[in-house]
Amino acid sequence: MTGSGNDFVMVDGRVSTPGDWSPADIRAACARGTGVGADGVVFVLAGSAPGAVRMIYFNSDGSHAAMCGNAALCSTRLAAHLGVAPAEGMRLETDAGVYESRCTADPGRAELHLTPLQSPVAVPGIELEPGERRLALGVVGVPHLLVLVENVDQVALAARGRSLRFHPALAPQGGANVNFISPAQAPGEWRMRTYERGVEGETLACGTGAVAAACALSEWGLARLPTIILTSSGRRLDVQALRKPGHGYDDVWLGGEARMVFRGVLT
Repeated sequence: MTGSGNDFVMVDGRVSTPGDWSPADIRAACARGTGVGADGVVFVLAGSAPGAVRMIYFNSDGSHAAMCGNAALCSTRLAAHLGVAPAEGMRLETDAGVYESRCTADPGRAELHLTPLQSPVAVPGIELEPGERRLALGVVGVPHLLVLVENVDQVALAARGRSLRFHPALAPQGGANVNFISPAQAPGEWRMRTYERGVEGETLACGTGAVAAACALSEWGLARLPTIILTSSGRRLDVQALRKPGHGYDDVWLGGEARMVFRGVLT
């Protein structure tokens, strides 16, 4: 499945569980050219109660991640397709928490209702490079370093993304995904490029990163919610949230693509 350019090997957890897979198996399945090719492997299982679905996510390097926004959207679509949970609304159980999610009338999209978020915060100790304007750290299930730049096309993403991802100032979080953002042509729209930990390279989209970016732009007074984030794939991610008096965001929604590309049997 693809979620705005994040591609995943989705596994029916009723047939094959995470215990059946080693990190080497995950790396082999995600390898482009010799495997299926994907940013990660996602297991979708029945949840702890009727109407609930369980999502377990692994990065393409075989490491486990607590949350992935676009994987959550794809899991919602797949769970409805498999009859595991109702399309109109389900409880999505992840290792970062339990969320509400639902399929939209558009058969290729889904929506995820996130728990309240803390506002992104400044990160002392990281120096800005030419073309970079501001940065902040936001946590949406997993940590994201948001970097406001003049033009995302001019970012040397592999080199700069890697140096920031492993920056000592982010060591307490085990490093972070790095999301570079710059204005798009249309008002209210922003472009984003992502260096993703666990993939250790650029991915074409980042759902939780889009949410963190929208909140950072709101904190900086540069954008109003709802906000449209345009991914490197050209697909759009829609972020809605209410800024709480004082600090943080409530009623946070992420909407984006969740499309099945093909089905098969991996041996």
